[in-house]
Amino acid sequence: QVQLVESGGGLVQPGGSLRLSCLASVVFNMKHMGWYRQAPGKARELVALITSGGSPVYGDSVKGRFTISRNNAENTVFLQMNSLQAEDTAVYFCNLNTFSLGDFWGQGTQVTVSS
Repeated sequence: QVQLVESGGGLVQPGGSLRLSCLASVVFNMKHMGWYRQAPGKARELVALITSGGSPVYGDSVKGRFTISRNNAENTVFLQMNSLQAEDTAVYFCNLNTFSLGDFWGQGTQVTVSS
């Protein structure tokens, strides 16, 4: 069983920055790993992912503001979030997608952007 543990969420003012981390207990047969978010009353949406080959993919609303990166040796994915806006307020979920066993999800971490 894969466990994903997120950290780094919190309250930040508009225009501020946060860095999320996701530690995977094990990474195998990875297709991609990344972050999704869900705001109240809205569907879960892609924020950013990084493929097994190291290529990043970003949701349209975060392009140019967020950066995803990974440390393979430590099974960790990071999400650097800059120029945060109120619309970025959501629960952020770490995701590991595998070729053979589908998706694994973290428990989520709350990000609140408010003055």
